[in-house]
Amino acid sequence: MAVKILMVCLGNICRSPLAEGILASKLPKNKFIVDSAGTGSWHIGHSPDKRSIAVAQKNKLDISKQKGRQFKTSDFDNFDYIYVMDSSNYNDVIELAKTPEHIAKVNMILNEIFPNENVDVPDPYYGANNGFDLVYKMLDEACETISQKLLNKHA
Repeated sequence: MAVKILMVCLGNICRSPLAEGILASKLPKNKFIVDSAGTGSWHIGHSPDKRSIAVAQKNKLDISKQKGRQFKTSDFDNFDYIYVMDSSNYNDVIELAKTPEHIAKVNMILNEIFPNENVDVPDPYYGANNGFDLVYKMLDEACETISQKLLNKHA
């Protein structure tokens, strides 16, 4: 059975689609499933932000086929690991948790490279275009650490 990982941000058009694409590129598709969701409902069914698509393409990844969806309570049962982009996303997701096991699945993604510091991945949506490059770099580093841990544990 495949290991399932979910990336979560606010709208599911900037950070979490990038994190999904980056992590999926680092793991064998026959053993791992990576998806993404947003805590908000504004972008359900929408493609990622064109700037996220562009920065992914610049790094040889295609995330253009992804479609936004909202995080739901059943995601706790459907995913083995849930990575959130910032403390607001963390609080929104934890609020939906029904059990301690659900809560244990949720981690701040940058804690993978800054353990226990709860550093937020900045939301590049309202910033300059280079914000997407910076976010990509952060997520790539975190996803490299995550992929190594997952491969060591589940491969």
